[in-house]
Amino acid sequence: MSNKEKDRKVPETEPNEAAVPGTAEDVKDAPESAPKEDAKDAGAETPDAENAEPEKDGGTAGAEGKPEAKPEEKKEEEDLRTQYLRLAADFQNFRKRTEKEKGDIYARANESLMTDLLPVLDDFERALAVKDEAAKGVQDGVRMIVEKYIAALKKHGLFEIEALGADFDPNFHHAVQTCPAENGNAGKVATVLQKGYLLNGKVIRPAMVIVAE
Repeated sequence: MSNKEKDRKVPETEPNEAAVPGTAEDVKDAPESAPKEDAKDAGAETPDAENAEPEKDGGTAGAEGKPEAKPEEKKEEEDLRTQYLRLAADFQNFRKRTEKEKGDIYARANESLMTDLLPVLDDFERALAVKDEAAKGVQDGVRMIVEKYIAALKKHGLFEIEALGADFDPNFHHAVQTCPAENGNAGKVATVLQKGYLLNGKVIRPAMVIVAE
């Protein structure tokens, strides 16, 4: 290759060096300064993630991180609990009342039957009250029948009301007449015209009496 050809090729490499602006140190410093300024500008506009407060959604987190119930939810829960307690109490009262009514029905189921049998018992007692020596044997037999009859009625809750000599009580005695008081028995039953009876504690027929005054 001749010297002329070498001299022609030298200018081809020189423009490459002239195309790079500045020195190597300038190139190194340039990219470092720009990002810092950008970062400062970005930091001024972007809130700090660590110092930022979390948004509140109406409730606070508990010790385990679970959100506490809102006041409206607590009030609704308390209202439901109150309604449940009232319903349970009403059901208990209804059950007790039903059991009592059922027991009263069973206890007084024979009331109409007992009421129909009382006149028969009255007739037996009238027959026994007759003083007849000729019919004494018959009366003794009837007395035994009456005793069994009364015992059977007592098993079903029928009891005689104590009236003769007792203080007059309009809840158990029906006064149809008065008589003069003797020996300080004023206000007491002097005579029993018709016996009264209780069926399981309930008066099914008051005693018909004469009261001393």
